[in-house]
Amino acid sequence: MDTNHQSNIKLSKTKKKFLRKQIKARNTLLRHEGIEAVSYATQSLVVANGGLGNSVSRKQLLPVLEKCGLVEALLMPPNKPYSFVRYTTTEESRKAYVTLNGKEIVDDLGQKIILYLNFVEKAQWKEMGLQPLPPGLMVVEEIISSEDEKMLLESIIWTEDTDNQNFQKSLKHRRVKHFGYEFHYENNNVDKDKPLPGGLPDICDSILEKWLKKGYIKHKPDQLTVNQYEPGHGIPPHIDTHSAFEDEIVSLSLGSEIVMDFKHPDGVTVQVMLPRRSLLVMTGESRYLWTHGITPRKFDTVQASEHYKSGIITSDIGDLTLNKRGIRTSFTFRKVRHTPCNCSYSSVCDSQRKETPPSFPESDKEASQLEQEYVHRVYEEIAGHFSSTRHTPWPRIVEFLKALPSGSIVADIGCGNGKYLGINKELYMIGCDRSQSLVDICREKQLQAFVCDALAIPVRSGSCDACISIAVIHHFSTAGRRVAALQELVRLLRPGGKALIYVWAMEQEYNNQKSKYLKENRISQGKKEISDTSMQGQLVEQMPDANSQDSAASVPSIQEGGCNSRKVTNSELPIHTNRTTFHSQDVLVPWHLKGNLGKDKPVEPFGPIRSHDPGSVFHRYYHVFCDGELEAACQTLSNVSILQSYYDQGNWCVILQKI
Repeated sequence: MDTNHQSNIKLSKTKKKFLRKQIKARNTLLRHEGIEAVSYATQSLVVANGGLGNSVSRKQLLPVLEKCGLVEALLMPPNKPYSFVRYTTTEESRKAYVTLNGKEIVDDLGQKIILYLNFVEKAQWKEMGLQPLPPGLMVVEEIISSEDEKMLLESIIWTEDTDNQNFQKSLKHRRVKHFGYEFHYENNNVDKDKPLPGGLPDICDSILEKWLKKGYIKHKPDQLTVNQYEPGHGIPPHIDTHSAFEDEIVSLSLGSEIVMDFKHPDGVTVQVMLPRRSLLVMTGESRYLWTHGITPRKFDTVQASEHYKSGIITSDIGDLTLNKRGIRTSFTFRKVRHTPCNCSYSSVCDSQRKETPPSFPESDKEASQLEQEYVHRVYEEIAGHFSSTRHTPWPRIVEFLKALPSGSIVADIGCGNGKYLGINKELYMIGCDRSQSLVDICREKQLQAFVCDALAIPVRSGSCDACISIAVIHHFSTAGRRVAALQELVRLLRPGGKALIYVWAMEQEYNNQKSKYLKENRISQGKKEISDTSMQGQLVEQMPDANSQDSAASVPSIQEGGCNSRKVTNSELPIHTNRTTFHSQDVLVPWHLKGNLGKDKPVEPFGPIRSHDPGSVFHRYYHVFCDGELEAACQTLSNVSILQSYYDQGNWCVILQKI
C-alpha cells in the first residue's frame, strides 16, 4: 500500500513537472514568436523542441508524427526550435497531442530532447521572401571530375611543415595553407612585397586554364588559400580588401557541400548552397559590397527535395530539412592587384574612401548624428562579442539591487545584455536599450526588455521604485543631453524612489584605488583585449527636441569639473589608447572585434561602421566624467537629493532620491 502510494505521488509529481514545462514552452512561443496556442483540439499542432533550430531534421521528426495519423503538412521554419504539423483529422491531431507530448527523441547530434505539443488554429511564422543571388555571384556545379577532386585533396599534405611555416597555419577553427602569397586574416590582405617561394601548385595549372577558356575567370590567379573545415567550424563574415585583389575571387568546394551566408550592408541575407565540386565565382557587387562567411554549425538547413543541389536556400518551410556537414576543403583563388581599386563602390573602397575624423558637436543635431554613428551603430555591430565579455555583475550594483524591498519595480535604462535584470528575483525588473541586437540577447535569456530611446522612455511617470543606469550617460555628447538623460531617469521614479548611476571616470586612479581599466592586460592569447572593463550599458538615440538645444559651453559648471584635460570643442575627437590614462574628456574608445587580437595593430580610419570588416576596430564615443561632475549634473535637477557619491573601479557613481 505504501509502495503504491509512493508511486502515485511520484507519478503526480512527474505529471505536474511535465505540465509546467508544457505551459512554459507555450508561453515562450507566444512571447518570442507570437505563436498563440488554443485550449481546444484542432488539426494543427506546434511542436516545441522539434525544429531545425535545435538539430531535429525532417527525416527524423516526420516518422514520429506519422505514427499518430496521416500528416498533411510538416512545416519547419529555418533556424527555429519548433515546427508545425497538420493532420487530416482532428482525431489524429488529438492522438498526437496525447501520445507525443513529453515524448523523448534523439536529435541529429545524438542528444535527448523532449517534445511539447500544443494546438494552434494555424501555422504562424515570419515569412521571408525569396532573395535573388547577390549581383555578380555565380555557382557552377560539377566544375571538376571526382578524379580531379581526389588528386587535389591528395596534393595537400596537412602534416606539420617545419621548414616552411608560412605555407601552413593552424587557426582556431580550421587548417590553412597559403600559396603564392600568405593571406592575412587580420586585414584580409596580403603583403605584396613578400611572395612565397614556389608559386601555386602545378596541379592547379590545367584546371585554371580550363576556367580561363570557359570565361569563369579573366585573370590567372597568383594566390591560393586552402582551408580545411571540420563539421561545426566556419569563417567570420568578411570582404576581401578591395585594393588587395582583382575583381574576381573564386572558391572551389571539395569533400563536402556547405551553405555560405551572404549579407548586404542593409541587412539582407542570402544563404547559398555550395555543392561538392562546385565553383563559387564572386565579381562586382557580390565581391565588393556583400560579406561572405560560413556560420559555425554541424548541420545546414537545406531543401529536402532530392533534385535540389545548389543556389539559394528558399523559405519554403514545407521543404526544408537538415544536412549534416562533412569535412570540406576549399581552394580559394585570387589575383593580387598592383594598382589602386577603382570599383563602383567608393564609399566602402579602401582605395577611394576619403574620410575625416568626427569633430566635437556644436549643435544638438550634430550631437545626435555623432551618437548615431559612434555609439548606436557600433553596438549593433559588436553586440554579440560585447555580450560575451559582460557576465560578471559589479558587487556594489548587486548590493544596491538586493537592498531594495521585495516587489519593487525597477527599470534598467541601457540594460545591454541584461546582466543585472535577474540579480534579485524578488524584484520586478524591466530593461531597455537602444540596441535591438542587445535586446534580442536579453529576450533569448527570457528577460523583460524592449528597445527605446533613453531620452524618451515609454514608461509612465512615477511608476518605478528604482532605476539603474550603468555606463550609459557617458555616451551622450553634450552636457545638456546628459542632464536630459538624468531628468528622464528621475521622471520614472515615484517620490522617494532611488536611482543608481555609473559613468566612466577621467581619473582612472583615485585615492590609491587602481582602476581595472589600467591593469596590465594578461589575457591569454586567443582572447580579446577587453578595453572597457567598466562598460555595461548601451545608449539611446536622441529624438529631436527644440528645448534641448545646447553646446558644450551651455553648462560651464558641469563641463569644467576641475579636470586637467585638453579641450576638444570645435576640434577633432582624439582616439584614446586603450588601458592608458585619459588625456581628454571627449574621446573615441576603440573596440577590437574578435579576430583582431593584437594590441599593436593599427587603428583603422574613421568612417561609417561596416559589418563587412571582420577584426575591425570600432570607435565608440565617450565623455569621461571628472571628479564632482556627475554630482554637479544631478544637482541641476530640482526634484532630487544625492544620497551617496563614490568612486568604484574607474567609475564615478551616484545614488540619488526623488523628493
